[in-house]
Amino acid sequence: MFGIRIVRQNNEGLVETLGKYKHTVLPGIHFYLPGIQKIRTVSLAMSPLALPNYSVITKDNADVSASLTLNYHVTNAVKYQYENTDSVESMAQLVRGHLRDIIGRMDLNQALGSTAKINQELATAIGDLTDTYGINVDRTNIDELTPSKAIQSAMDKQLTADRERIAAIAKAEGEAKSIELTTKAKNDALMATATAQATATRTRADAEKYRIDTVNSSLGSATKEFFENQSISAFSDLANSPANVVVVPSDHVADLGQIPAIGAALKTGLATPSAAPVKK
Repeated sequence: MFGIRIVRQNNEGLVETLGKYKHTVLPGIHFYLPGIQKIRTVSLAMSPLALPNYSVITKDNADVSASLTLNYHVTNAVKYQYENTDSVESMAQLVRGHLRDIIGRMDLNQALGSTAKINQELATAIGDLTDTYGINVDRTNIDELTPSKAIQSAMDKQLTADRERIAAIAKAEGEAKSIELTTKAKNDALMATATAQATATRTRADAEKYRIDTVNSSLGSATKEFFENQSISAFSDLANSPANVVVVPSDHVADLGQIPAIGAALKTGLATPSAAPVKK
């Protein structure tokens, strides 16, 4: 009422005379004619704007609810105030339209996993278009992309089926691996047993061959007296046994008489010479 107006910091004052814009004033104290002039203040500070959830259709015809937050500031107070009846709403509609276009070129899975890419493409698409409204969009951010309830239910069922399929495959692979390891362990055990048996058989054969070779070698170098001594020992053992009949080959009876022990055995009747074998 006194014709004094203070324009605050980071604001601009638009001076109107009889309802017509005349000039712009900077922050500070200003005088005007009440009833004839008026000073409108426009904030140049950055302001946030939350766009409510609205429906967007993807490339594969999936209904998605998008929630967007953006930050803007006024770059031209005259355009902002006089060239648009609602510059903020006009700017919001422009952002919505470009967002629908970007998401409409993506399928559902791609859109849900590419919010950063969508933000970047949206900022590029808007560019300087909002300058018409005297506004510059500094930042856009997609807060949420939510599929419809029907799509969410279908996605949950598919996710559950995929998890069950992966679990079944993992279980089958585990069982197959267990069978493979068990079979390999059994085969290794059989191979080890067979190898050990073969080694033992070969060792016994080598030992038997060594024994036979040693005996043959000893017999080859034995003298007549050795065999006579063996015969005496055999007949001595026989004389101490309960047997009362001894079968002696007829072609060696004369030789046996030359052995003192055998001769004594024949005289006492413990041994009976015979031309042919006599059965007891």
